[in-house]
Amino acid sequence: MSSPGAPRFGSDVIVDLLSGLEIPYIALNPGASFRGLHDSLVNRSGAPEIILCPHEKLAVQIAHGYAKASGRLMAAILHDTVGLLHGSLGIFSAYLDRVPVLILGGAGPMDTARRRPWIDWIHTSNIQGNAVRDFTKWDDQPASIAAMPEAFARARRVAESEPAGPVYIGLDADLQERELAEPIAELDWDRVRPASRLGADPEALAAAARSLAAAERPLIIAAYAGRDPRAFAWIPRLAELVGAGIVDTGDRLNAPTGHRLNVTGTDAVADADLVLLLDVKDAPALVEADKATRATRSRLRPGTTVVDIGFNELQTSAWVHHHGALTATDIAVTADTSVVLPELIERVAALVAEDSDERAAARDTRRATLAAQHAERRASWAAEAQARAAERPVSPPRLAAEVWDAIREHDWVLTAGTADGWANRLWDLDRPYRHPGKSLGTATQIGLSLGVALAHRGSGRLVVDIQPDGDLMFDAAALWVASAHRIPILVVMYNNRAYYNDWDHQIRLARQRGTDLAKAHIGVAIEEPPPDFAGLARSFGWHAEGPIDDPDAVGAAIRQAVTVVTDEGRPALVDVVCQHR
Repeated sequence: MSSPGAPRFGSDVIVDLLSGLEIPYIALNPGASFRGLHDSLVNRSGAPEIILCPHEKLAVQIAHGYAKASGRLMAAILHDTVGLLHGSLGIFSAYLDRVPVLILGGAGPMDTARRRPWIDWIHTSNIQGNAVRDFTKWDDQPASIAAMPEAFARARRVAESEPAGPVYIGLDADLQERELAEPIAELDWDRVRPASRLGADPEALAAAARSLAAAERPLIIAAYAGRDPRAFAWIPRLAELVGAGIVDTGDRLNAPTGHRLNVTGTDAVADADLVLLLDVKDAPALVEADKATRATRSRLRPGTTVVDIGFNELQTSAWVHHHGALTATDIAVTADTSVVLPELIERVAALVAEDSDERAAARDTRRATLAAQHAERRASWAAEAQARAAERPVSPPRLAAEVWDAIREHDWVLTAGTADGWANRLWDLDRPYRHPGKSLGTATQIGLSLGVALAHRGSGRLVVDIQPDGDLMFDAAALWVASAHRIPILVVMYNNRAYYNDWDHQIRLARQRGTDLAKAHIGVAIEEPPPDFAGLARSFGWHAEGPIDDPDAVGAAIRQAVTVVTDEGRPALVDVVCQHR
């Protein structure tokens, strides 16, 4: 790359702004509406590294996964209008997952006199941000080169301010290519950083602490609190103080799976006399739902106190109901859990220190009861995995167990998929970076996983993706990205040859209606013909094994793939044919 020198074109200014934002990577599928920016990215020093993607949605999802795993902002560029529409699912997913992503879009030229016939017209929207405004935190379309610094500074502030989320800037193609008529004022980046985090009302926090310290059977349900790695220690500390069980929703990793008070997967909610919600925007753990009839009922005992600490209505959307059902609460504290948790621990510790001997003994008994529940549940999962070890095709618990056996001696990271929850049940998730959070559904996981792997590239950590087959069918060309950009990742296919979540719904509905259960697979099975994922991966330069349906052959294939990833720095895939559940 050339020496930066003074910027000559609008696109040079943009690259310098990206450098000022310390953006390390920028994912894109090339588009003529940002040809000026593309040229500057290639030729100007200090530019982010380009991650070339076969689809705009994938570009956004890689940025999403990177930010989720690293805590750092990454960017994606989308061709005007059509590329933005392609990338919209990725933007929506980042919005749901509360992850900061900087989305840049080529736009215009907005000056109609500067447009080429036809192509510049059909690809130009009056206000590009309208297409994604309902699921971004903010958008802008600067009308001059001089307006760009403020747009980028504000974009970072809005994206990273909690609750975080994606932002969009449309960049006029003519402005990108225009030579500068006068110097652009430089930003003092230290003075335009995001504001401090949101603290709690002291009286409300004091009331929450008193209620928690007074509870006899408290329970902590944590969702997005784990976006701050420090919460991984704070939440168990708070639980130990009061003898509270911990239920982790999986939106982020909130506590060690092996912690004695982690009672995720038990019926601890039904026994609680107080539930503390930590950064929960939807609380399915509080209700029991019939998937066939859609009927719901509360799992809480009558009189259970509910304390909610989180962003509450600050994350409510006028467009999509991602906030979930309105939860009745006794104490609602609007604040960032990253600020509140240390303060709450300090307040609760002071109250607990005043416990009588009788009260202290009761807490010890409560801790022992929860520890027994934890141990019993973990043992039951291990026993079920053992009982199903010989089943063919490979059972999900056997798959999770074989992956765990192959990686447990490494410093590993699990990306998104969990083999229907079995990785969380059988593995020891003992570090905050082990798992950035659960999958967001079909057509999201491989992109997020590549972003997570990119975030850990060069760290020496083994990144593992337990990859559903239906998801990879949407974005099979994503495999090329890992090879092209030397992103080491181990992909183990959770290949049940179906979009099984929908198959399960069809089974439930057929039973409810009395229709032909034998037809439930129609329109959801992926088996005529069965995709050859190993062959596909090899065609993109991966090491690949499979398909494997013998459970006793899975372990050796995964261990060989691990060696390829760790020793050669290459991506590797093992295709395992699995049961549906």
